[in-house]
Amino acid sequence: MSSATIDSIIGYIGQLGTVYTYLVIAYVLLSWLPNARDSFIGEILGKLVEPYLSLFRRFIPPIGGMIDISPIVALIALRFVIYGLQTVVAYVLGAFG
Repeated sequence: MSSATIDSIIGYIGQLGTVYTYLVIAYVLLSWLPNARDSFIGEILGKLVEPYLSLFRRFIPPIGGMIDISPIVALIALRFVIYGLQTVVAYVLGAFG
């Protein structure tokens, strides 16, 4: 496989990760607006993002009962997963190319 093909696959993985990061941020920002999560867009974002965030909410309780830092940890973990996936794909495709 050519280097350009590997680079484009890695780029697509990064772009998908960036899009999902923006979805998580948008969902978190909707929590600041009253009844925004009950809207059509809020429900779609909830179906896409809530399963991922719920993994972190199980282990990270809100600070003071009100401040939820689990989205911050989830975004950091997402970055690590994206970088790791890009590295594994580059290694595997480079080894066979």
